[in-house]
Amino acid sequence: MRILLVEDEVSLSEMLATSLSRQGIVVDAAPTLEMAREALMTAEYDAVVLDRNLPDGEGLDLITEIRARSAPPAVVVLSALGALDQRIDGLDQGADDYLVKPFAIEELLARLRAVARRPAAVRQERILLGGLAFDVGHRTAEIGGTVLDLPRRELLVLEALILRAGRVVSRPALEAAVYGYDDEIASNTLDSHVSRLRRKLEPAGLEIHSLRGIGYLLRPSS
Repeated sequence: MRILLVEDEVSLSEMLATSLSRQGIVVDAAPTLEMAREALMTAEYDAVVLDRNLPDGEGLDLITEIRARSAPPAVVVLSALGALDQRIDGLDQGADDYLVKPFAIEELLARLRAVARRPAAVRQERILLGGLAFDVGHRTAEIGGTVLDLPRRELLVLEALILRAGRVVSRPALEAAVYGYDDEIASNTLDSHVSRLRRKLEPAGLEIHSLRGIGYLLRPSS
């Protein structure tokens, strides 16, 4: 999962980015509406965590622009504005969820999992492919009932590929799903993640097929 965090409080933004990253979520942070708009033009996101009181305007104004996209990400408003009418306003303007500050990081994670499972996110709760079962909401992979212990980057590679199983995922699209725009990417790093993941998927009868110059394809072994 890749999210855009729109939050101008630096300490909170850094804490959230660190906590979410530990859960295997790629986080891009934007402290202003202008920077959020630039990020939305350059990357695809599964969700946007959106503050309301931003230096250059009301965060809810961004929701209309998000909803105009062909495949809009889910929006979770995260705000200190917690009166009933303020929460209703946020939901009426198109937010998928509204969480009031102060909050527990565990609740934010649960709400992100919940919006990821909704039909608007175009996702199934559980994907079965070969001998692999992938739980989208909890972001876990099992082979024969045993949960795979995957490092964060490998899990993100698997998530990106299985959500597009049977279709080619271009290298830029796969990198976008795995790395934030502030991450430094060595030329062979993605290939290393794919190679290690490929070996772990062999018992499930799956292969990651590399198409030179095009991308990667996850499919049952022939």
